[in-house]
Amino acid sequence: MVAMRISIATNTELSSRFFASKLNPTNNVLLNCAYECKLPFLSMASRRVSVNSCVLSMSGSGSSTSGGLTYKDSGVDIDAGSELVRRIAKMAPGIGGFGGLFPLGDSYLVAGTDGVGTKLKLAFETGIHDTIGIDLVAMSVNDIVTSGAKPLFFLDYFATSHLEVDLAEKVIKGIVDGCQQSDCVLLGGETAEMPDFYAAGEYDLSGFAVGIVKKDSVIDGKNIVPGDVLIGLPSSGVHSNGFSLVRRVLAQSDLSLKDELPSENTTLGEALMAPTVIYVKQVLDIISEGGVKGIAHITGGGFTDNIPRVFPKGLGAVIYEDSWKVPAVFKWIQQAGRIEDSEMRRTFNMGIGMVLVVSKETSHTILEGGRGTYGAYHIGEVVNGEGVSYS
Repeated sequence: MVAMRISIATNTELSSRFFASKLNPTNNVLLNCAYECKLPFLSMASRRVSVNSCVLSMSGSGSSTSGGLTYKDSGVDIDAGSELVRRIAKMAPGIGGFGGLFPLGDSYLVAGTDGVGTKLKLAFETGIHDTIGIDLVAMSVNDIVTSGAKPLFFLDYFATSHLEVDLAEKVIKGIVDGCQQSDCVLLGGETAEMPDFYAAGEYDLSGFAVGIVKKDSVIDGKNIVPGDVLIGLPSSGVHSNGFSLVRRVLAQSDLSLKDELPSENTTLGEALMAPTVIYVKQVLDIISEGGVKGIAHITGGGFTDNIPRVFPKGLGAVIYEDSWKVPAVFKWIQQAGRIEDSEMRRTFNMGIGMVLVVSKETSHTILEGGRGTYGAYHIGEVVNGEGVSYS
C-alpha cells in the first residue's frame, strides 16, 4: 500500500499569505475570515446547480451543416444542459434568474455562484494566473448586480492535486483584486489538496458572491415595454465563456497562443486571457439615477439566450448590428473556425458584456455621460414578439 502524503505545511503557508494580503483596504476592516484548508476530504454542505451555467451550454442546437465549428462540436452537450435545467426547475420552482433572492427584512440577499470554465486551460498553457481570479469574481458579482444588488462578500474554492503555494498565491491575488474592484470583502474560502484528482500543475476554481438590495429597488424587468432602449456596456474580450469552442478553434488554426493576434499589437494568448470586466460600480452608478428596468449579463448563450431572460412574456429585442465595434479577437475566432453568425451570437458576448434595458429618457442621460472607462452604446430596442433578431 502506498502511503498518501498531504502537505499541511504548504496549506498553512498559503493561509498566512492570504491573511497578509490587503483584503479590503477601502473599508479598512479587520476580518474574521473563515479561510479553511480541509485535507484530504472536502465536505459539501449544500449543492446548487447554477442555471446560468447551464445557459452557457445552450449556445447552439447541433453540429453545423456548413462545415463551420459549433459549440456542440467542441464538446458542450446542449440537450443534456436543457434537460438538467428542466429537472432542477421541478425540484426548485422559481429559479432561473441571474441571482437567487432570499428575503431579509426590507431587503433581499442576492446570491450567485460560478466558475471560469475551460479558460483555466489557457491559464495553464500561458502561465497567466494572476488575473484568472478577477474572472472568478466577475462571473458571480456581475450576475447579482443585475438585480440591483450591491455585492457584500465573496467566497472562493481552490482545488488542486498538489498545492504549489506560489501559483496559488497568484490566483488568490487576482481574487483579492476582483473583490476590490467590486467593493466587496473576500470573506473566506477553501483550499482543497486532493492527490491524483487533477493533472500536475492544474487546479479548479469556484466562486460565490452575496449582495443586498432593498425590496422596493429590485430590478426584475416587469416594467419593460416596447420601445425601451437597450444599452450595451463593452466587454474586454471573450470574458469567461465559450472557451471550449475557442480551444477547438485554436487546435485547428495556424496560430499559437504566443503568436500575434492579426491586426492587433498583442498576442493571441494575451487577448484571450484579458480579465472579465467587473461592471458593479458602473452599473450601480447608472441604477442610482433611475430609469433602469432590466439588466442582462451576457455570458454563455450570448444575446440570443440572455437578453430574453429579463423580458416579460411576449416581448423581444432587435439588436442593431454595427452599433458597436466588435473586438478583433471575435473576428479571428469566427474566421479561423468558419463559425456562422448565429453560432457566434449564441456563444460569445461579441464585445458587449452587459445589457441594460432603460426608458428612452434614461438612455439619453447614459449615452451622453459616457458612463465609465468602457463607455456605453445604444445597441437595440424592445419590441413586441419574443426572441432576439438582428438588423
